[in-house]
Amino acid sequence: MNGISILLKMAIGFITSKVIAVFVGPSGMALVGNLRNFLTTTEAFATLGFENGVVKYVAEHKQEEEKLKQTLSTIFLSVLLVCVLLSLGLFLFSDYFNSSIFGVAYQYAFLFKALAIALPFYIGNIFLIATINGFGEYKKVIYINSIGSCIGLIVSVLLILNLKTEGALLAIILTPSLLFFVSILFINKEIAILKAVHLKFYNLKFLKNLSFYSLMVLVSAVFGPMVLLAIRKNIILNLGIEQAGFWEAMTRISSYYFLFITSLIGIYFLPKLAIAKDNQETKSLFWEYYKGILPLFMVGMIGIYFFRDFIIQVLFTKQFLPVSKLFFWQLIGDTFKAASFILGYQFYAKKLTKAFIFFELFSLSILYFSSSYFVSQFGLEGIVMAHATTFFIYLISLCYYFRKSLFY
Repeated sequence: MNGISILLKMAIGFITSKVIAVFVGPSGMALVGNLRNFLTTTEAFATLGFENGVVKYVAEHKQEEEKLKQTLSTIFLSVLLVCVLLSLGLFLFSDYFNSSIFGVAYQYAFLFKALAIALPFYIGNIFLIATINGFGEYKKVIYINSIGSCIGLIVSVLLILNLKTEGALLAIILTPSLLFFVSILFINKEIAILKAVHLKFYNLKFLKNLSFYSLMVLVSAVFGPMVLLAIRKNIILNLGIEQAGFWEAMTRISSYYFLFITSLIGIYFLPKLAIAKDNQETKSLFWEYYKGILPLFMVGMIGIYFFRDFIIQVLFTKQFLPVSKLFFWQLIGDTFKAASFILGYQFYAKKLTKAFIFFELFSLSILYFSSSYFVSQFGLEGIVMAHATTFFIYLISLCYYFRKSLFY
């Protein structure tokens, strides 16, 4: 089911990418990348980084009604307050965010006002899907994601055809917000969410437990996009905005095939890692992934490399063919990244906050400095060389850190 869902997402993503490539071009693709990075940070602040915590604690307390209500109420009401404050800030300071993210040459302040209105629904959807995932209802999560992909296609195509670049940017904001209304239908079959969430169930002790997840997600979601924005600005400054658009196209292709890994780990492995009682259970899950999932992913990488020119022309246009030279190092890096993903999720599953922050800042530092060096030496190809270098070092480091769960 997950495989079918991923194929659907990829097919829809391909169509959306093609429409963006034809009507927006490489320069517009670079702007889309900047907005995506900004949304990653905004999402992390708005959710307080609680998403993986929701999965863990709902999975643990789904049979204990009182604790479940405390968990849901504490998270929902805290997130609601932060969402309102963030929405107010986005609306009032839309001009500032426009110049910071896109530059003074672009007048997209209206996007941040639209985001201010859509944000509560956007974050509500994330909260609801995480809750359903915590109940172990994998099929429902897959159904919601599939429906969301279809809604995203319709909204994106209509907006891009009518508004070009502005439409592509607006679609990124609106699509997840619309999915809230689908998620609310599915969650009501598991729990009466409006009855479960109430101020009387609010428990400050749960906030302390969840704060570990906040620190992890916020560090990743603040520093990660900051580094990517800095790298993209460096590419625009030294190589031009079209080159930045080519890198964004490569990143977009990578995100499509990575859906297979991220969704499977998030939906299937994370809840199981969260309730694993000892190293033997954890080791069993790790090797289930390495023996069953990673080899399939690597076979897919080989196929993608040999069909890269065809993929580029199907997804984008001939104008994007320079992206072809980025595939080799991107695929090498993505293989290392896929191998490290299951280990990285152990930080969330076991609340290893300090270790996560160290490894996250360590890897981002490597990416930033190696990209600056490699881009100056090898041009645009240097950014994917830096990507491969970063995740090779990251994987080796995680294997050493989790050696007891992997090998003993």
